[in-house]
Amino acid sequence: MPARMPVKPGDSPDARAKAGSTHIGFILLQDYSMIAFANAVETLRMANYLSRRPLYRWSVVSPDQTVALASNGLAVAAIGDLGSLSECQQLFVCGGVNIRHNTSDTVRRLLRQCASYGVPMGGLCTGAYALASAGLLDGYRCAIHWENLAAIREEFPKVRFSSEVFVIDRDRITCSGGTAPLHLMLHLVRAQHGARLMMDISEQFLVERLRSSDDRQRIPQPACIGPGYQHLTEAAALMAARIEEPLPLAELARAVALSLRQLERLFHRYFSMNPAQYYMNLRLHRAQELLTHSSLRIMQITVACGFQSSSHFCKAYRSLFGHSPSEERRRHIGGAKPHAATWRASPSAARRVRLAPASLPDFGPLTRAAACDSISTSFVNAKAERRQYQCTASDADEVHG
Repeated sequence: MPARMPVKPGDSPDARAKAGSTHIGFILLQDYSMIAFANAVETLRMANYLSRRPLYRWSVVSPDQTVALASNGLAVAAIGDLGSLSECQQLFVCGGVNIRHNTSDTVRRLLRQCASYGVPMGGLCTGAYALASAGLLDGYRCAIHWENLAAIREEFPKVRFSSEVFVIDRDRITCSGGTAPLHLMLHLVRAQHGARLMMDISEQFLVERLRSSDDRQRIPQPACIGPGYQHLTEAAALMAARIEEPLPLAELARAVALSLRQLERLFHRYFSMNPAQYYMNLRLHRAQELLTHSSLRIMQITVACGFQSSSHFCKAYRSLFGHSPSEERRRHIGGAKPHAATWRASPSAARRVRLAPASLPDFGPLTRAAACDSISTSFVNAKAERRQYQCTASDADEVHG
């Protein structure tokens, strides 16, 4: 990233403040997504508010220097002009609906000119389409809203499109729409100013779980496997709802009015794995979420994800992710303990902890099903105490991590 503006002797306090802040530029295309733009800029504003310092400042422009209307019909007044983009340390193009029509030759020329400044460039919502259309994503991985994934992959074969919520690949920063820009900006704030500020911003915005760059967009079922396969949709949803106490596969098949053999054929066809493998991966991805976004001990997570022994959990986790559960936790926020506010306990006597819906990981052309459940911390602790964990010496650090 280019260096910030140097401070010269005799500079005013305002000049010194600007020199110490990160200047971010937003290029708004016609019909841009207001929620994507607002989530991005509000995160920066809150960082300034909570730190009581001008950590960030921003310029907001449209390519043709006219008023860019959002897809909801509202407009944001320009802050700065096209010339101010050369002073930015990061640039984001914000798209929305009708992205092909709104990515004109003027837009492409502007984006190529901005790329010549050598600053990191990014796209919010469908902004990645404009960058790809200008030839600025060739050879990069990038994220874009799931509605555009199938078509855009065919249009730009040199770009590696991902279904991840956001992607940071060298000097390209892209994310899908909706609230994803909030999580991207929180990630950038953490990288620049530490986990404490990121957590404070999350509390202000009532964000209970920070999504990582590894998280996948929750693509609706029909968009992935087509209509007419309600049985498969229901089976995936039941698995997501029964993480702590996994259903036997025969019972799962009966619940969706299929034979076990029919269920296995569907999973092999659409997920390239059998139902047991899919279920195991789903439970392990839930475990990964709890390791990185909660303060539950590893023994509690073992129970919450339906494993009968910690040694089995540790072995399965290492097999899928290539490292142990305790290593996963150490990697998160530079080894810092997860913030207690990530999982909020209610003031009731039961002290229940609200857990996020289980994410369906992207195993090939995979679906997204979400199911909400609540798990009592005391219940989990009691179950953990009752179970006998047979661990080898090498697993000891995993259990107590």
